[in-house]
Amino acid sequence: MEVLRPDISMRTEGRCAMRGSCGPKVIFGKPLPCPYDGPPSEDGVDRDLLTTLCGADYAQGPTCCTTNQLETLRDNLGLAENLISSCPACRNNFRKFWCSFTCSPDQGGFVNVTETQTSSTGETAVKSVDFAVSEQFGKGFYDSCKDIKMGATNGYAMDLLGGGAKDYHAFLKFMGDEKDMGSPFQINFPSAFPPGSSPLNVTARNCYDNDLGSRCTCIDCLDVCEKLPEIPPPNAEPTCQVGLVSCLTFVLLLAYGLAVLSFVLGYGLQVTLRRRREKSYERVALATDTASERYLDGEDSTGTQSESRRLGRGASLLDPIETVQPRHYRLNGILRRAFYKLGLFAATNPWLNFAIVFAIFGLLNLGWKRFEIETDPVRLWVAPDSESKIQKEFFDEHFGPFYRVEQVFVTSATTDDDSSTSDKAPVLSWDHLKFWADVEEDIRNLKSSPHGYSLSDVCLKPAGPDGFCVVQSVMAWFGNDLSYYDRDTWQDRLENCAETPVNCLPDFQQPLAPQMVLGSVPEDEGGRKEYLDAKALVITYVVPDSLDPGEQAKAMEWEYTLRDYLHRLSERAPEEAGLEIAWSTGISLQEEINKSTNTDIKIVVLSYVAMFFYVAFTLGNGASTRDEEGLWSCLVTWATNLPKFFSQPSGSSTLSLDSRLSPTIFPRLPRGLFVGSKFTLGLFGIALVILSVSSSVGLFSALGVKVTLIIAEVIPFLVLAVGVDNVFILVHELDRQNLLHGPNATTGAGAPAWAYGDNYSYGHTTPMSPTQSRVRGGLGSLEHEHDHDHEQEVSLDAGSTPQYLSAEERVARTLAKMGPSILLSTVTETVAFALGALVPMPAVRNFALYAAGSVFLNAVLQVTVFVSALVVDLRRVEASRIDCFPCVRLPPRIALLEAPPTGSGLSLLARFIRKRYAPFLLKPVVKGIVLLLFGGILVASIISIQHIRLGFDQRLAFPSESYLIPYFDSVDAYLDIGPPVYFVVHDVDVSRRPGQQELCGRFTTCEPRSIANVLEAERKREDVSYISQPAASWIDDFFNWLDPLKDKCCRVRKNNHDIFCDSGESPRRCQTCYADHEPAWNITMDGLPEGDEFMHYLRQWLIAPTSEDCPLAGKASFGNALALSPDGSEVVASHFRTFHKPLKSQTDLIAAFAAAHRVADDLAQETGAAVFPYSLHYVFFDQFAHIVPITEQILGLGLAAVLLVTALLLGSWRTGTIVTAVVALTVVAVMGVMGVWGIDLNAISLVNLVISLGIAVEFCAHVARAFMSAGSGLPVDHPAGQKERDERMWIALVDVGPSVLSGITFTKLIGMCVLALTRSKFLEIYYFRMWLTLIISGALHGLVLLPVVLSLAGGSGFPQQEADEEWMSHAIRNDYEYTPFLADDDSAVSD
Repeated sequence: MEVLRPDISMRTEGRCAMRGSCGPKVIFGKPLPCPYDGPPSEDGVDRDLLTTLCGADYAQGPTCCTTNQLETLRDNLGLAENLISSCPACRNNFRKFWCSFTCSPDQGGFVNVTETQTSSTGETAVKSVDFAVSEQFGKGFYDSCKDIKMGATNGYAMDLLGGGAKDYHAFLKFMGDEKDMGSPFQINFPSAFPPGSSPLNVTARNCYDNDLGSRCTCIDCLDVCEKLPEIPPPNAEPTCQVGLVSCLTFVLLLAYGLAVLSFVLGYGLQVTLRRRREKSYERVALATDTASERYLDGEDSTGTQSESRRLGRGASLLDPIETVQPRHYRLNGILRRAFYKLGLFAATNPWLNFAIVFAIFGLLNLGWKRFEIETDPVRLWVAPDSESKIQKEFFDEHFGPFYRVEQVFVTSATTDDDSSTSDKAPVLSWDHLKFWADVEEDIRNLKSSPHGYSLSDVCLKPAGPDGFCVVQSVMAWFGNDLSYYDRDTWQDRLENCAETPVNCLPDFQQPLAPQMVLGSVPEDEGGRKEYLDAKALVITYVVPDSLDPGEQAKAMEWEYTLRDYLHRLSERAPEEAGLEIAWSTGISLQEEINKSTNTDIKIVVLSYVAMFFYVAFTLGNGASTRDEEGLWSCLVTWATNLPKFFSQPSGSSTLSLDSRLSPTIFPRLPRGLFVGSKFTLGLFGIALVILSVSSSVGLFSALGVKVTLIIAEVIPFLVLAVGVDNVFILVHELDRQNLLHGPNATTGAGAPAWAYGDNYSYGHTTPMSPTQSRVRGGLGSLEHEHDHDHEQEVSLDAGSTPQYLSAEERVARTLAKMGPSILLSTVTETVAFALGALVPMPAVRNFALYAAGSVFLNAVLQVTVFVSALVVDLRRVEASRIDCFPCVRLPPRIALLEAPPTGSGLSLLARFIRKRYAPFLLKPVVKGIVLLLFGGILVASIISIQHIRLGFDQRLAFPSESYLIPYFDSVDAYLDIGPPVYFVVHDVDVSRRPGQQELCGRFTTCEPRSIANVLEAERKREDVSYISQPAASWIDDFFNWLDPLKDKCCRVRKNNHDIFCDSGESPRRCQTCYADHEPAWNITMDGLPEGDEFMHYLRQWLIAPTSEDCPLAGKASFGNALALSPDGSEVVASHFRTFHKPLKSQTDLIAAFAAAHRVADDLAQETGAAVFPYSLHYVFFDQFAHIVPITEQILGLGLAAVLLVTALLLGSWRTGTIVTAVVALTVVAVMGVMGVWGIDLNAISLVNLVISLGIAVEFCAHVARAFMSAGSGLPVDHPAGQKERDERMWIALVDVGPSVLSGITFTKLIGMCVLALTRSKFLEIYYFRMWLTLIISGALHGLVLLPVVLSLAGGSGFPQQEADEEWMSHAIRNDYEYTPFLADDDSAVSD
């Protein structure tokens, strides 16, 4: 081998540096040029070939090339022009560049041979040269070629032609480097030229020039493209800003600030004026100050009430408020009459009622035979008529289902110092590569059971059944074999392959970009990728999916084997190689979602048990026993008297008047602990909850509505929440009835005041047992109570004396009083939940139906079966039988009627509300503060709502120990390429020119806003479109495949043009398809095929193998991109494939979905064709395109239903409006917490918002009903002078407040506190956080805000018609109306 030193001055112009061919370096290699230092010559040149290749400039004159060199040049240009021929500027610059290098007569001026070698023929040949190229031409050459697209790979021609070069230096270097698939000798491009040299400096053509020899289309030349108008990205923030906040936030803060300021100034002014008035009239005010302090509204006393306190209850009849004709609401009477009859039947015939109701509910439970659980994520979360679901089915039917992706992320094992994925050590090392090479070999050899399928049997093979599997792995750069590399050479190979993937083609012959196989690659300060420091290896096995169940089962069988192998590998890899893997297979998603361990089952069960026991124990703590010592008191009394037992003389006949003081050897435990307990009744109420859920499941299963996991998890919680307070209300009301009319209530006029525990003034006649004669006591009973002027904790109605009523009558009265309230809450909740069925998502719709059914059926059971259970339990109590062991009966104890009152009959909670909470809440200043505080909550909630995110992190749907959680973490952290997106086009005739022009982009007559052109324009603004890669335009590649200049592509037999030639047939027998076509192939599309001719060529193109000689053939790249009619006569649909940019969050995924649909809609509008986008994740994110309007619709309709029902059943539009507004504020507060507590808006949280609507109704309905039904008479021990609304609200709070707090607030809080122990993020976020919020918000709004607003603006009340308790006993049965009493003694005893 001879080495030539470079000539510093280079050759002068008019001389050659090379000429002729001197044989290949190796046998079958490309020929090498001969070094030649002499003048150019016209000898040995095929002038026609020369002018064909290099143009008219070489039509005459000497050259520095020979025919052999021209033939080599022709072959090389042909390969390159398969990629660049669509852009004339690049094509012509490319030819100018290589023709000048090979044939220019001035070659010696810019080419210098620096080294020679001996060829395989023994001749001296060129080994390396210097090629001087001016910056102007080099830059122009690169710019004309850099944007040419390679549709088949969704990349650029520069990736193959220039190794992905980013500037002209790298472009020229790639072309000049010696390699098997490139130049056979080294061509260097020095940046500094020797003195006297003449670098190649011809004028480069620009792709945007107007001449046909230069101008390229928009797809290949950005400067030609029409600029799209600017639009905001899908997730853009609001444009109206005031400083750092939105305009809405600013206005709300300003308004609230003004409201607070006004309140402070107004209150301060009021206090100042009052103090001045007090100073001016100090002597006059002195006598009234003490009394005025007792008024909640601050008004002066009229003196009437104090007088009535001295005269007794009858004198209050003369008060103006008592002499007003009471208002009555006819519907109230109808409802109470109906519930009384229902209660009387259920109480009188409990076992018959049990039999009838349980028989009906047993029939409902027969529907369990058709019980089915829906587990398919698509059918679960996607509406049947969802646009995305329909589009997915269209795509699957016409193009086949999307690939089943088996993906593995390999990272270095976590150390104690690694706090996040970004802190992990680089994964690439020689030892790691060797370990992973063995793993991939194992995977290739895996055999499934039982059929023994391997990867080769199920993988995607673009080249056909005999081709290679698509495995995207860094090992493909090494040819899946490390035996040719060692510790010193692997790094160079990897860096070279990462920078120029085309030099390292895998066996399936598609370049692997580094972002496909390397994750989280850092950059140095200059922006250069440091591939050796990548944090992860990304390995992807592509397995085709199929609608054929047999093919699908085949793939799934192998995936199960792969899953098991990867599971074992994940356990041993950290110890064996210091590696961690995160992985997913095609079966993983559905398998993990459907795992029963999805929820922390132990925590859920514990939560239920806690609530069950709370309900069961709390029900027994009512007012059923008036004079009962507690457990501690009993023990103290026993311990005190025990010594007397031993010191008592034998035979003593001393008898204690109170048996509780008699010494005993064993303590006398409180009877309430055994008899008064309602543990069994509580469990029965809970059993009814379970029965209602079971019956609802049976009913809707019979109707074909499938059960979902969310129903199993949520419905029992929900029904227990909204149904258990009805149980508390009924039990507490029955306790009050027992205090009035139970066995210990004294008959006659001498009943002590403490025996009367009701808070209502029930009328002015003596109540009676239904079996007794109707004898009036009138007002005469007051004489026994005349001297009781001290305050007591109970409301005393001296005009009514307790009278015994049967257990059945008491239970019937209980249901008559509370039934309408239960009806109000049940109807509003059922309607509100049923409206959730309008949500198109099956999971939400089915939940709404099951919830509505469960709530309704539970209410039916409560007013029928539970009423019967109440009377059975009441009989047990009155018979002194032990709870849970009714066969055991305790002996009765002697009760002394003369005993002093020891209790009020009110629970501790009720006494607190009566004495502390209600008076405090109803003070004027407190009302103002409450309104301001809740106004602030409203403002803060609206501000927070603006920051609620859409989405559902799929990691929350998996069990906490699922292997998919680290997999999705790795996707977010390491994957640097986005998912593919297909723009599907149908309903357009592509066999005709107008349809072709609507799709194409590389011909001069293509529509400027064609599919291909618009997709390219959108790609340039990826922040808006989320499209990052060039689209694969099948029609452009198809038409270019017909180009006769590409003589290795479309070929037909010369003797029969209907027969296509394959790649191996001799050129002598074949010619290009358009060789003699009239009109000829051209870029104006005039000569391109239409109609049957179009389909004739298209069918061949789709089966033509893609190869190096003809990369435009369609089999590998577009074989699945077109759907032909069954007879192949037309194109039914086709798609244009591209890629999203990397999507790292739910926000990105939703924005990409919205952007793709916006692009598709624009395309459809521009072209008139039907266009839709499809990507694998779209079907799950379709809900987010509609969830905001659906949420508004469902909540709006729910509130409208609440308004209608409450206004109708309460008899007041004003009160109904207030209740609806408070319910709305409750829901708004819950949504406000969502914005700050990381709860996204999705189908799950929408379900919870519907639940919050129902629970808010539960909080408000009973309070509002009690407010509207409360009488207006003032109890004797209540501070006088309050406004009528304050009085009614005070009574309502004392009446139902304890039941609402005990029944729903405390019950659910206990359940939520237990749920806080869960390890499941799904339960924590969407149950613990959201339900805790709605319980607290509901309690605050229902028991704080609602009373205040009703006391200020509530509607006029309807005193209960059955205030006359005798009317309750007789008028309802006899169906005649109540005659209002008159304020005189005669009317008091007249009937």
